[in-house]
Amino acid sequence: MTNTFLLENIDEKGLLSAAEQEEFCGYFHQKSIEKKAFLLEQGKVCKFEGFVLEGCFRVFTINKKGNENTLYFAAKNWWLMDIDSFMNHNPSDLNMQALEDSKVLLISQTDKSKLYRSVPLAEKLFRIMFQKSIVAWQRRLVRNHSLTAKERYVHFMDHYPEIAAKLTDRQTSSYLGITHEFLSKIKKQF
Repeated sequence: MTNTFLLENIDEKGLLSAAEQEEFCGYFHQKSIEKKAFLLEQGKVCKFEGFVLEGCFRVFTINKKGNENTLYFAAKNWWLMDIDSFMNHNPSDLNMQALEDSKVLLISQTDKSKLYRSVPLAEKLFRIMFQKSIVAWQRRLVRNHSLTAKERYVHFMDHYPEIAAKLTDRQTSSYLGITHEFLSKIKKQF
């Protein structure tokens, strides 16, 4: 069952043969993360790319003043990574914290390289996945620069209600780039 979610996400057109699918999945290792535990902490090198099987993660930074800034959430069937740290072995600027008991499939850089050699089509599938994630980031940046806080809130609630239901108001306001107090004012309008 866990392999099914991964394969549906990365190989939606069914390009891999059954043998390639089995080999592809064999390079990922499942890990359980308890609620509030960190999969990655700021300052440590990210040694994985992850795929969320169950649960939800918050990916955020903490600035010099101690304020949290949420970049994104990764729920079931979403990818979870710090690509800069993973590829360049730099200390991460990100924290990845489970918002609930969660399960992820992880692949290391070494195993990913082996996967590319043994299943060449996997490299194309990962490229397509990265292109989709860049599109999502670009859309988020455009929304953050062109929509009002209220419009961003409405968009988030309309498009990600299952994630929004798991969050505290502080986590939501951190994601939207507004204060907790301003979020309260917006919510009173509805």
